[in-house]
Amino acid sequence: MTPRARARAIPPALMLASGTSMYAGAATGVLLFAYLPPAGVAWLRILGAALILLAIVRPQRHAWTGQRLILAGAFGTITALMNIAFYEAIARLPLGTAVALEFIGPILVAAWGSRGPRDVLALASAAGGVLLIADVHLAGSPLGLALALLAALLWAGYIVLGARVADAGSPRDSLAVGFAVAALVTSPLVLVIAGSWQPGTPAVTVLLLGISLGLLANVIPYGLDQVILRTAGRAYFATLLALLPVTSALIGWTILGQDLAARELIGIAAVALAVAMRRP
Repeated sequence: MTPRARARAIPPALMLASGTSMYAGAATGVLLFAYLPPAGVAWLRILGAALILLAIVRPQRHAWTGQRLILAGAFGTITALMNIAFYEAIARLPLGTAVALEFIGPILVAAWGSRGPRDVLALASAAGGVLLIADVHLAGSPLGLALALLAALLWAGYIVLGARVADAGSPRDSLAVGFAVAALVTSPLVLVIAGSWQPGTPAVTVLLLGISLGLLANVIPYGLDQVILRTAGRAYFATLLALLPVTSALIGWTILGQDLAARELIGIAAVALAVAMRRP
């Protein structure tokens, strides 16, 4: 493999690693749903990520001031709201439908950054692949549909602001500060947790699961996102996000023994074609 080919292979490989961690986090989130409502689980996810990043990164003083604080805080808050909207959506809709609707956000970003017919074909292939993998059923809760579309818009904002964070320097500091700000901004959700708390709920277990969720679903994948955004740019990054449902399907096949239907295999091939066609 030539150096150029290796360089092109790195962003998709990192996105697959990001997806693997994210879906391991999703399994942890399912465990937490037994104790807390979706919004409460989403807040624990952000809090867990903030605690881990603050302990590991220890942001420098200038990361808490001026424009850097505003950018990091906006990025962290929009990420938190995206997580909350998506968790509330999947509480009301089939997972595949919510995933497909949320992917409208990355499609908009990728379309905005398309530079020619090849990019447009790649985008269409990625979108079609996601629809085939996700198994969409539009019947269901109107509120769930609205929340999934809100998550899509917030995901687009996450990509745009994430690219600015990646370009601004010291993304680790910005991630730590951003999630700390987000945990504070969304802290009223503690009332949701308190209102749903049942006697006998294992508090230590819930906290440890929340920290694990923050690590697997936020710290690792969003940290990898920063690397991809710096090397690939936001339009190609948005196309690469189509690999996330591919990762989910492959995990289900290899680890859980779930068979892949013909439409899923076609969808995986369509996403792979999109990634190959799209230029960084």
